[in-house]
Amino acid sequence: MYDQSERDLLRMLADRAGIAADYYDIAGTCHVTTDETRRAILAAMNLRVANREELITELEAWDNRWWLRGCEPVHVLRLGRDAGVWSWHGPCESSDDSDLYVKWSLCAENGETQFERTEGPGLRVEETRTIQGCRFIRVTLAFPQDLPLGYYSVKAHAKGGGTNTESAFRLIVAPERCYIPEDLQQGVRWWGVALQLYSLRSHHNWGVGDFRDLGAVIEWIGKRLGAAVIGLNPLHALKNAKPYHISPYSPTSRLFLNDLYIDVTQVPECWTSSDVQGRLADPLFRARIEAARQCEFVDYDAVKLTKREILGLCYRTFLRDNFEGAEPELKPKTDRGKSFLHFTEQKGESLEHYALFQALEEERQSAPSASIIWEDWPAPYRTRSSDALEEFRRRQMPRVRFFQYLQWLAAAQLLEAVKKTHQAGMPIGLYHDFALGSERYGADGWLNQEVLAFKADCGAPPDALGPEGQNWGISPLDPLRLRASGYRYFIELLKNNLCYGGAIRIDHVMALFRLFWIPRGLPPAMGTYVHYRDDELLAIVALESVRAKAVVIGEDLGTVPDWVRDRLGTVGVLSYRVFYFEREHSGAWKLPAHYPAQSLAVVTTHDLPTLSGYWEGVDIETRSALGLFPSEKARNAMWSERHREKSGILAALKSEGLLPSGVPDDPTHVPMMTTELMEGIHQYLARSPAAIVLANIEDVIGARCQANLPGTVDQHPNWCRKLNLTVEDLAQDVRFERLASLLRLTRPLV
Repeated sequence: MYDQSERDLLRMLADRAGIAADYYDIAGTCHVTTDETRRAILAAMNLRVANREELITELEAWDNRWWLRGCEPVHVLRLGRDAGVWSWHGPCESSDDSDLYVKWSLCAENGETQFERTEGPGLRVEETRTIQGCRFIRVTLAFPQDLPLGYYSVKAHAKGGGTNTESAFRLIVAPERCYIPEDLQQGVRWWGVALQLYSLRSHHNWGVGDFRDLGAVIEWIGKRLGAAVIGLNPLHALKNAKPYHISPYSPTSRLFLNDLYIDVTQVPECWTSSDVQGRLADPLFRARIEAARQCEFVDYDAVKLTKREILGLCYRTFLRDNFEGAEPELKPKTDRGKSFLHFTEQKGESLEHYALFQALEEERQSAPSASIIWEDWPAPYRTRSSDALEEFRRRQMPRVRFFQYLQWLAAAQLLEAVKKTHQAGMPIGLYHDFALGSERYGADGWLNQEVLAFKADCGAPPDALGPEGQNWGISPLDPLRLRASGYRYFIELLKNNLCYGGAIRIDHVMALFRLFWIPRGLPPAMGTYVHYRDDELLAIVALESVRAKAVVIGEDLGTVPDWVRDRLGTVGVLSYRVFYFEREHSGAWKLPAHYPAQSLAVVTTHDLPTLSGYWEGVDIETRSALGLFPSEKARNAMWSERHREKSGILAALKSEGLLPSGVPDDPTHVPMMTTELMEGIHQYLARSPAAIVLANIEDVIGARCQANLPGTVDQHPNWCRKLNLTVEDLAQDVRFERLASLLRLTRPLV
């Protein structure tokens, strides 16, 4: 059966594993996947492909996998459609299988049996196969109709015909579409403001924007100005250490929150602990806080040290005041103690393992022979289950609990912010950004080794932002092992990120369909796409969206095939449209009427220049100063293109009657971005049918430098630039009042 050449066998296996044979980049150039890339990606999927014999073994295992396993690991049903059937596979030594029966059941998430049935004897055999001399058969069984939405554990026990086997799979019953509020479905259009939480200055914070600042923004933007939504950078847990561990798009964990955003002064123990009050009264300690507050950039290390020191003292008081007994058997004696234990039970093993990793990483980095990354730790600590790890957990349980305590505090403060959005009458409230992946040597990498491909990175093929392609340094999820796990990690990620607001933006949403894999050690140009089961992933997204009543926005920028946007549109995912990129084929700016209704529109993003920076060419000069242009000719070409783009923007505004009075349509006579021009551009977007329009806070106040400059790490102050105004000053800034009044004209809440 497998008598082809080794090259053909390699391509057969690659095709089965979803590795693209070729792909087209954004310029329409076709790139053919090399055999070297195929072999390296297959190896990253833990398949043995070194020679012809190994390829044949893997192909045989692939083609027989469901026969040997008993069934596929995942099935999806869509609410309202015919339920259909599933296939049971198994050995049946006897040619007479008339006495074969299959007893199977569906258990809901709460453990209750939802359905139970015995099928047979006399089952119809749909297919037979001989595997290593043994006869296997396949029979089909019908799912029950009208199952409620949710996840089900399906277990089957087959007996008779010489077989006695058990098998199991996950059944997902999902809605047809993601959640879209009734008002949006009826044509109401909303607006909001986007911000980087860490960038907020205030008179009270300790050097980084925090959840108290967020509450103040909600009071101001939501309650006073009438915005429907406040967009946030990813709030995922970070290591908070410069320069490599401060990007919100490369977190240590996407399951949990960045505890740097905790407002220490809102923690009850801050006021009941004499130790804390004594420390806060210390002039030297107050000076440390003030220095971090006044710093031009976020001093992550300093903020982390001061907050951890005080929160550690708070935790000691928390244990003393709320529990009896000692670790590990804490007995709560107050409602606050019960609330903490309820939180840890609700978050379950993932939180315990996350906290264990934090404690272990902390100890290992302070050890005499410091191990910076977990792959270099002693072997017993590299996995989640070993006697040595259990011994560490018992010995360091107070520190493990401390990290659980931090997550409890962060979650409580963020939920309080969500409550404020409801009180302000915001129909969406908080809009969260969900990063594509996490740092391979972080907590999620350690926690989920079984579904990550550590021998590959993900990135992007050549495009305008990266002519040589991009490597993001993130290990991709292995589609084969992820599916075999029943998508446990992916489901938990969505649950944990959808519980804090009314919308989520999925970064690089194309990863639900295909992701650009780059074998470790090879340049991005040697990468290619790997396909995922988008039908199953989209079903999970739709189910979790409906359960949380949260809108889903898909960041669909870059190399995006039309069929991807079509599929996303069908399942109710809003497209993400950036003003800078929305052009006609002629290069002219799209008219507002040409924006899709099922979309979120914004002028710019964190990876692009601010509106003022774009208009003044700050990004071009910054790139030039850092030597990021291959030649002076390339720099000049970008300046020429920017001049044409600005001409196009002025022409677009003029066509809509939005060009400010006295502003000429020649950009050489408009050297600076003005408040009136900024307002006109946002009005331009507001006139579109896009469901949501966001204004970036930096654009309203005329900030010139962007949050992140792609292609740099420590050459540019990425992810640490603060706003030049405090939250208190922003709330009195007339520019926001003016813009809000203009946006409300076309986008009132009701």
